[in-house]
Amino acid sequence: MITPGFSSSEQDWCIPATLDLVRELASRHDVHVFALRYPARRAHYRVYGAAVTALGGAGAAGLTRLPLFARTIAALAAQHRRRRLDLLQAFFADEPGFLAVAGGRLLGVPAIVSLRAGELAALPDLPYGGLLTRGRWLTRLALRGAHRVTVGSRYLARMAAPHVPPGRLSLAPLGVDTSLFRPLPPPDPSPLGAGEFRLLCVASLGPVKDHGMLLRALVRVLAQAPGVHLHLVGGGGLRPALEAEACSRGIRSSVSFHGSVRHELLPAYYSAADLCVLASRHESQGMVVLEAAACGRATVGTAVGILPELMPPSCVVPVGDDAALAAALLELVRDPDARAAAGRAALERVRAGYTLEQRVPKLESLYASVCEKAPSAG
Repeated sequence: MITPGFSSSEQDWCIPATLDLVRELASRHDVHVFALRYPARRAHYRVYGAAVTALGGAGAAGLTRLPLFARTIAALAAQHRRRRLDLLQAFFADEPGFLAVAGGRLLGVPAIVSLRAGELAALPDLPYGGLLTRGRWLTRLALRGAHRVTVGSRYLARMAAPHVPPGRLSLAPLGVDTSLFRPLPPPDPSPLGAGEFRLLCVASLGPVKDHGMLLRALVRVLAQAPGVHLHLVGGGGLRPALEAEACSRGIRSSVSFHGSVRHELLPAYYSAADLCVLASRHESQGMVVLEAAACGRATVGTAVGILPELMPPSCVVPVGDDAALAAALLELVRDPDARAAAGRAALERVRAGYTLEQRVPKLESLYASVCEKAPSAG
């Protein structure tokens, strides 16, 4: 597996969904992770039985990436000599995808590339998206050359289809760890405080999450339901600006900033919430929607990522539409029975096909199929 970053230990969540997946796969397969940029140091170590090679590429940019790329290909070749690699899996389609395809061709090993973020997004006003960067050519080479390209949502599949040769695109969402995220009684004391209607948004405080639109929607909600309190969980550079915007709109007392919260503590936040919300302009999948659903909580949000597949149409609104978001929120704020029913339905959808224990065997089947059939990727 080739990824931009990977956990430095079993206590370091780094990218939680990747750590969960590696933990499960390493329990029955020989897994070797090549981490390009994090940890920042060069190192060899093990996490949950998986071997990890950290390439120490933090800060490499432009042409200074070439030594990082060369080290990675050399490391793949050395591992291939020690014990033949059956498959290369890239998480993210730019640098990891390019290296998986290039290394696979050199070693005669099939490569799978998984789109995991904004590689195919282009939002110039933010600015956000891989198609706006010089790395877009790496993504294009990776998607054209991979034996299979996987995506975590139908939304992303539509974006990817024009860039992937026919027959090579697979819908393969990541699963949520339901041993951690599961329905629990509301914690006492609550991490979200007592009283009021607790509306929870778990998302980094970055432009693509569109917290500004969420604050505009909250103004509309509070005009009709003054007891709603928005809890923002996530760190990021926009916090001062968002705090200032909440003040300027006269809603600062109705918004709490909790900062970053360790992954294993998130179930208590979901369980304490009455309803979850996500205002993103782009999500490749949206693991927070699955996590909330696995805890029995509905999410109202924009039509990106997996949210439209998991939630009913009444919970899904157009990107950037604060009026529609406010209306959808108010509908569930006012109707506790409908809110509870939406949470139960989301939980059942997770249990029916989005758990980690369900998704890993499907990924293994995809691996086996690619290894059996792998033609040269043209």
